[in-house]
Amino acid sequence: MSSEEQLSAIKGAKVLMVGAGGIGCELLKTLALSGFQDIHIIDMDTIEVSNLNRQFLFRQSHVGQSKAKVARDAVLRFRPNISITPYHANVKESRFNVDFYKEFDVVLNGLDNLDARRHVNRLCLAVDVPLVESGTTGFLGQVTVHLKGKTECYECQPKPAPKTYPVCTITSTPSKFVHCIVWAKDLLFAKLFGDENLENDLNVRSSDATNLSEHSEDVFECRKGEDIEQYGRRIYDHVFGHNIEVALSNEETWKNRNKPRPIYSKDVFPDKLTKENGKTEKGSATDDVSAMASLGLKNPQDVWSLAENSRVFYESLRLFFLKRQKEIGSLTFDKDDQLAVEFVTAAANIRASSFGIPLHSLFEAKGIAGNIVHAVATTNAIIAGLIVIEAIKVLKKDSNSYRMTYCLEHPSKKLLLMPVEPYEPNKSCYVCSETPLSLEVNTHHSKLRDFVEKIVKAKLGMNFPVIMSGASIIYEIGEDLEEDMVAIYAANLERALSELPSPVISGTVLTIEDLQQEFSCRINIKHREEFDEEREPDGMLLSGWVEAPVDKNNNKSIGNGESTSSALSMEEIQEGEKDVEIQGTSESAENVTGKKRKLSEVSKGTIPDHSGLPDESSRNQNQLEKLDVDDEDDELIISNDWESLTKKKRL
Repeated sequence: MSSEEQLSAIKGAKVLMVGAGGIGCELLKTLALSGFQDIHIIDMDTIEVSNLNRQFLFRQSHVGQSKAKVARDAVLRFRPNISITPYHANVKESRFNVDFYKEFDVVLNGLDNLDARRHVNRLCLAVDVPLVESGTTGFLGQVTVHLKGKTECYECQPKPAPKTYPVCTITSTPSKFVHCIVWAKDLLFAKLFGDENLENDLNVRSSDATNLSEHSEDVFECRKGEDIEQYGRRIYDHVFGHNIEVALSNEETWKNRNKPRPIYSKDVFPDKLTKENGKTEKGSATDDVSAMASLGLKNPQDVWSLAENSRVFYESLRLFFLKRQKEIGSLTFDKDDQLAVEFVTAAANIRASSFGIPLHSLFEAKGIAGNIVHAVATTNAIIAGLIVIEAIKVLKKDSNSYRMTYCLEHPSKKLLLMPVEPYEPNKSCYVCSETPLSLEVNTHHSKLRDFVEKIVKAKLGMNFPVIMSGASIIYEIGEDLEEDMVAIYAANLERALSELPSPVISGTVLTIEDLQQEFSCRINIKHREEFDEEREPDGMLLSGWVEAPVDKNNNKSIGNGESTSSALSMEEIQEGEKDVEIQGTSESAENVTGKKRKLSEVSKGTIPDHSGLPDESSRNQNQLEKLDVDDEDDELIISNDWESLTKKKRL
């Protein structure tokens, strides 16, 4: 294609951008400067102060406004003659259906979560529109091309499950600060400020179950005539004092562990807290709902002492009840909620102090609790440029030159950008190859609600599912359902699978469809009596996403959740400036010379021989091993055969 034809293709293209954040701002700018004339942007977010250091289309005056709309206005100031259509909306809204996607020549993703990525992937497959995926985490980044029938789709490879910790570790034997954060965020914060109907056992495990039950009865409810200071002291004494005493009563637990130290309010608080803090029960003299502001703590990178953490714990609790009383009962932790971060930081540090774990600053605790990987603007700019390069190839229909390009922090074979050939479609992919899945479940005990919430929505990412057993519909979500059908389906949710009007038992094949995504799959049901509560907390096991490769050295199958590498695996990456989960990788790949493999498979013993570059490969490996966080999305892959990086894999 000549340069004139290429320019004509660019000018005539209709492009959909999903996401106007770190990557999105750079991408919109680059598209506009590259000659694209018709661009549509979808983003549901509004601009926050923390965005301004890297999302350069935004200014202080834009805080609180729509990202998509402000990005449009900013670009039109230097490219006034192009068309940019913003949508301040959720990409999963029903108006963004298959008919909407059919209008576009290519879709470019700059998203920050797995659910939305899967949704866009399925719609692109449904209408056969090319998708260019992307993501960044710090200095690392990637751009991948997905074309129906020619390359793997976004879901052809399994995404690593979020890192989970055994309940007993979180509640009884924490050994890392992240354990304390999980306890403070998911147990204590949720118990005090979240939905009181949700099950939540804050109490450590003990052989003295009777005493524990009696002591903990209604302990988290504010009693009649009890003021906020009395309530705060009682909560403090229970979770940091009594619960630790109970844990210590199980001597077997501490034979090979350091014993924790119970901490009570009388040991760290003054006699009268309100006098110490210079406050009255009416609250702070300022309008800032912040414990740090109330207590005069200014630097979030300072590590507070036990006494300071205790004061922040009480002050944040007090401010929630005095300033945000109406929200209590419906709150969930949000990393952008200053008061919530202060409470979780203080609670985690007090617990860490009890268990002899080093304390952390609010800045560090927020990063762990919010699963934040700090973004690098330069990486976003590089990735945005690579997206546009691949988009132009797509418009030229030059499939032989498609590349999946990965950005590294340190050079390998003098390369910081590694282009590799796209994968072929995975024949075992349940999304693009329609391979049936298998579900092990206790059909007598598990309810249809469990199946819908834990499998259909959480695992399969469906928004408006229709579940069929044979020709019978046993559940459906839709806006046009009649009231009697809604009532029937609601009643079905509370029934065990085997007790449904069309019983779901071992051997049943369920068909699940999402009409919005134009996606369907089949699930073979297998009855199983018992599940390990620690390893299989859902009480059901979904398999069949990807065929497990065989570890030739150990002659065993490697399934989801187990890495083929014996060293710390490389994290998958997405636009990590938002919600990046702390998790373990579950990726697997081929270990055949000349084949591509994911960086998650690269360990000290398997790094390719970079002759003459020992320092560079060593630095890259150190980077792999130091990463503490990863996301649930795109793969990093690496080629053993460095000389063939630019050669096309036969599709």
